[in-house]
Amino acid sequence: MLVRLSDLCYRHRRWVLGLWVVALLGSVALAGAFGGAAKQDYLQHGSESKAAADALGGSFPVRSGDTLQVVVHSDGGISAPGVRARAEKVYADLAGADHVVGVLSPYTPQGAGQVSADGTTAYAQVALDRTHSEFTVQEAKDLVLPVLAAGDRSLQIEVGGDVAKLSQSAPLGTEGIGLLAAAIILLLVFGSAVAMGLPLITALFGLGSALMLGQLLMRVVDVPDWAPPTAAMVGLGVGIDYALLIVTRFRGGLAEGLEPRIASLNAIATAGRSVVVAGSVVIISILGIMLVGQRALNGFAFTVSLAVLITMAAALTLLPAMLGFAGRNIERLHVPRMGKRATEYGSSRWYRWSRFIQRRALVAAGGSLVVLLALAAPFLGIRFGFPDAQNDPAGYTTHRAFGLLAAGFGPGFSAPLLVTVQGGSGDDLVGAASVLRDRLAEVEGVTQVSPVSFNERGDTGVIDLVASTAPQAQVTENLVDTLRDTAVPRAIAGTNLRVHVGGATAVNLDITRGVADRMPLFLAGILLAAFLLLMLVFRSVVVPLKAVIMNLLASAAAFGILTLAVSGGRIGDLVGIPERTPVPILIPIGIFAILFGLSMDYEVFLISRIKEEYDKTGDNAVAVADGLAKSARVITAGAAVMVTVFLSFVLGQDVFGKMFGIGLAAAVLVDATIVRMVLVPATMELLGDRNWWLPGWLDGLLPQVRAEGHDLSTDELDSLYHVDLEPVPVATP
Repeated sequence: MLVRLSDLCYRHRRWVLGLWVVALLGSVALAGAFGGAAKQDYLQHGSESKAAADALGGSFPVRSGDTLQVVVHSDGGISAPGVRARAEKVYADLAGADHVVGVLSPYTPQGAGQVSADGTTAYAQVALDRTHSEFTVQEAKDLVLPVLAAGDRSLQIEVGGDVAKLSQSAPLGTEGIGLLAAAIILLLVFGSAVAMGLPLITALFGLGSALMLGQLLMRVVDVPDWAPPTAAMVGLGVGIDYALLIVTRFRGGLAEGLEPRIASLNAIATAGRSVVVAGSVVIISILGIMLVGQRALNGFAFTVSLAVLITMAAALTLLPAMLGFAGRNIERLHVPRMGKRATEYGSSRWYRWSRFIQRRALVAAGGSLVVLLALAAPFLGIRFGFPDAQNDPAGYTTHRAFGLLAAGFGPGFSAPLLVTVQGGSGDDLVGAASVLRDRLAEVEGVTQVSPVSFNERGDTGVIDLVASTAPQAQVTENLVDTLRDTAVPRAIAGTNLRVHVGGATAVNLDITRGVADRMPLFLAGILLAAFLLLMLVFRSVVVPLKAVIMNLLASAAAFGILTLAVSGGRIGDLVGIPERTPVPILIPIGIFAILFGLSMDYEVFLISRIKEEYDKTGDNAVAVADGLAKSARVITAGAAVMVTVFLSFVLGQDVFGKMFGIGLAAAVLVDATIVRMVLVPATMELLGDRNWWLPGWLDGLLPQVRAEGHDLSTDELDSLYHVDLEPVPVATP
């Protein structure tokens, strides 16, 4: 069926190209007319921080949107007449700005506590009517940049909050840098500008359509704002990778004297099957994120899976059509001394490398395991948490605002804990909440407690607590546990009060623990699905078991490299993360799901070629050597493309994008070098024919699904497609 579809696309290539153009333009139009906005609800279902947020949102709608902290600082004091007049004008202008529902100025009696003890720093609390995910970049700039422009040397003005971060100058699109690097690598591999362009065109059509349809997806599910860039990163990488595999096989067929149409059919019958299996594994792995039970991660999984699915579809439909247009002209615009095609694989350097590894299989396997474990060792010291404004680039106003507030009001001021109080009403609730407030002020580690604020109905109160330590500190997390487990229960004993501790630190803590609790289910689901699919495809128990173990090692090594990168120091300076930064647990979840699927890509590409050779010769050692020789070039080229695409995201300013880029690039690099080029041939040599062991009773139960495929025979082609099979002499490019 796959080959029949490919032939249909090849023969009707003008229609196929036209349909893809219509699909791309149509998806752009639909996204513009009906596209949704990013939404991110990270609150852990059933957690105390979610209960606090629900109480706050239902009773204090003015606090349901984001807030800005407009910080003013003057060494001569913020109460000096000229300074005060300028600051008050800034606050008054803000009160009339779009999306601002309230400004609490430090120059009012109610805002008297918003001035630092030394009188040099103050802030206004600005309430907005929506969250930062609902703002466009331009709207955020229109709100924040005029405020910053009012500052000078005598009066420093900075703005804190997520909307302020959104307003900072957006970095140049790093996808373009990755695309340029990928084009250079493909040119080096193929040596032909025409051959180079086919994977790029295919990937761009698929990715463009996927990202536009992802905008429609936002209408029905919550999709976090970092999901589309990550989908672009992954979709571009796999789209080029899949097309590269098929184009390489097509060129090999032409080199053997096949007609372009037959070469295209053989490429889909072999490499195309591998693409289907590899893409399916990637999608299954990514959708496994849903086992975590995090609403924001579900939207992320759908978005990235959609990108992989559509780019895979483009490789299987649009690419055969493009091969029909290119034909033998695929070798045109050749660059001298580049992209030489090796047809005598027995004399290639990759064949010699495989034989070298096979002769020293035990040493190679042991050495590669030692290297992987050494790279993974730093992962044991990873600190899970959420970056905040102190981890923003030093040039961001949010970073400077964080520093001013920490210096003037204490390190915990930027992320206060919120305590909601419910139960009863009227004087009874007021009295009980006041007693609770006084007792919380006595808890060690609490430096500031606000008066109890009540909603209009008088049935809900909220108290702000400021910790003496920074939001990311372990001591602050311990304070949350102390409040929940000891301080609050003691304070409300014998009352009807329902008290919940929330705030940014509590939310982050609940997310980390909630996701960690479901981690075993997540890992088991992905590993089992991948094992079963590979067993089904390769008719072996040993191959999928070995693949799962190796991919776990490669993942651990990638996380070890990521841990080093976020630990500051020289490596941190190199990637733009100069200070020690906690890693949100959602990022390793997303990285693992993606990289496990991508690692399986290379497993499928390599093992399918080895299995193809094994079926021909029955000799495991020869099959490993020939399979590696025939697939190593495309694996290393594909890995180089993915690594450059992923590393291009490190050039951006967003720390989340940097973490994703570092983790994925490290994983692909480790997998394509240490694992595929050393550990796989070494272990397959040690295991011999046992690689392909499958109990007979199990073989009878499994349906026939093959990834390796085979070149179509003359009879198959003649009976199915009625084409002329006479080979044509190869023209010199």
